[in-house]
Amino acid sequence: MKRYKKIILAVLVAAPTLLLNSCSKLDQPIYDQLIADNFYNNKNEVLSAVLRPYTHANAWVTPSGQDGWWRPAELSGDQLAWPTKGRHGEDGGKWKRLHYHTWLSDDGPLNNAWVLMYWGMGLCNSPIENLEKKSIAEMGITQAEKDAYIAELKLFRAFHYLKLMDLFGNIPVVTQVGVPAKPATLPRAQVFAFVEKEIKENIDKAPKLSRNMIGRMSQAGAYAMLVELYLNAEIWTGTARWDDCIAAANKLIAGDGGAQNGTMQLDPNITDPFKSTNDLSKEVIFSIAYEFAKASFQPSWTGEFFHFQQDQIYGGARNGNDGIVVVPGNFTKYEDEDLRKRTWLLEGPMVRFDNGQPALARGGNEYDGQQIVFVDNIRKNKTGSTVSNMSEGEENSGVRFNKYKLGNQVAGIVNGVAVPIDQNYNNTDWNIYRLTWVYFAKAEAIMRKNGGVATAEAVQLINDCKKRAFTDANWATRAYTPGTLTLNELLSERGREFIFEGFRRNDLIRFGKFTTESWWDHTPSAAFRNLYPIPQVQRTLNENLAQNPGYN
Repeated sequence: MKRYKKIILAVLVAAPTLLLNSCSKLDQPIYDQLIADNFYNNKNEVLSAVLRPYTHANAWVTPSGQDGWWRPAELSGDQLAWPTKGRHGEDGGKWKRLHYHTWLSDDGPLNNAWVLMYWGMGLCNSPIENLEKKSIAEMGITQAEKDAYIAELKLFRAFHYLKLMDLFGNIPVVTQVGVPAKPATLPRAQVFAFVEKEIKENIDKAPKLSRNMIGRMSQAGAYAMLVELYLNAEIWTGTARWDDCIAAANKLIAGDGGAQNGTMQLDPNITDPFKSTNDLSKEVIFSIAYEFAKASFQPSWTGEFFHFQQDQIYGGARNGNDGIVVVPGNFTKYEDEDLRKRTWLLEGPMVRFDNGQPALARGGNEYDGQQIVFVDNIRKNKTGSTVSNMSEGEENSGVRFNKYKLGNQVAGIVNGVAVPIDQNYNNTDWNIYRLTWVYFAKAEAIMRKNGGVATAEAVQLINDCKKRAFTDANWATRAYTPGTLTLNELLSERGREFIFEGFRRNDLIRFGKFTTESWWDHTPSAAFRNLYPIPQVQRTLNENLAQNPGYN
């Protein structure tokens, strides 16, 4: 069955403008989103309500061009930044505040993230409530379908709370539309317990992952949430849960939650989870799925990462804001023989996809009319300056994103080889969880149980993932041993493997480095910065929201 069939159905049933575009507006209710009483009259209407939270999730869980979860999860870490480049990217200083850890409780971007995420949670609450109170005869579905839909929605609601808890820590939990009207903040440990309970109570009622469930929450996605919960339990609750993390990881590795293609396993190639046909990946567990040709629903991350004239480089029709770049020095953390270095990152002179000739900058910026050359520094090279900070970039500054591939819309020439048009252009799914991440989580849990020392099993888990990044000829000298796989090295390898995927802030906090370390243009910050503040505008609207320590 063609992937994302059910999302297409939802587009046909619901108003396309509401379904695909409404997530760009932030003037919605914070805790709920009501759906008309005359809805849920047939299976198509039920399904469109069940699927609605997924299209909204594109806005907050991916680098979508909006201030959702992804930006504070990544741009506050040591790998990615959005520096000012000439006349572009100042944007009220919000990117600098993320990089410097100087955000404020009344920062608009953090409020936007809060609103988007709670709005998405409300889009889960409303159909749960309606499904629970309506009979299967009224809705034209079976009891098994009703139970599965409710379980799926409760799991996806738990995912929203997991990510809210990740950023803000102490948050309100609401499971009914508008009840209570002004919910109180709960301690992070209580939110953790709620999320864990929701997952455990619904995991067996939800469908297993399959091709029909691509882009939706399944048993596999629920096990991945448990892995994330237990991996971070010591930080989030004060009590380590390493054995539970390992047990949940084992469920996924054994395929107990299903798989989107055959048997759950690592993909053989490092490009498989990130190309335009990544719906064929065997290791993707949960993703935001796109089917542009059928549903006009396309990836949104181009605006975050692409140069103004990126279309020339990959042979497509989409460009970006010349925004997010790799923090200087991270590029050199990859060995030259590491295939991820040149496959997932763009550095050096850029050429046109269609003919191999130089890709030229346009638009009146620093290098107008010259070849686009991405460099591993952020400074005004055009003027010969050696000053490097978040304010001193120019058009070409920084190594760039190339991990996810949209495919090509025109035929091209790559390294002298003719490449035909990609029929799956613009269909690339954005991964939330993949099996490689589960391998790393299990290995870390094993090491932490063992006093930070790697066992043979932990080494094997990481080597099984890493060896795909090297040729057979180069691999023998790159394999880890129990002596070389330290916790610090594991963090470094996590950085190389999961760059751009949303985990860096979380990892740095767990390894005790988020507020204590320096990198490029960042110096250590106060420990309370491990949590973001509850947005002040929300506290003005709801006096029951307590502020996190350290913030006004």
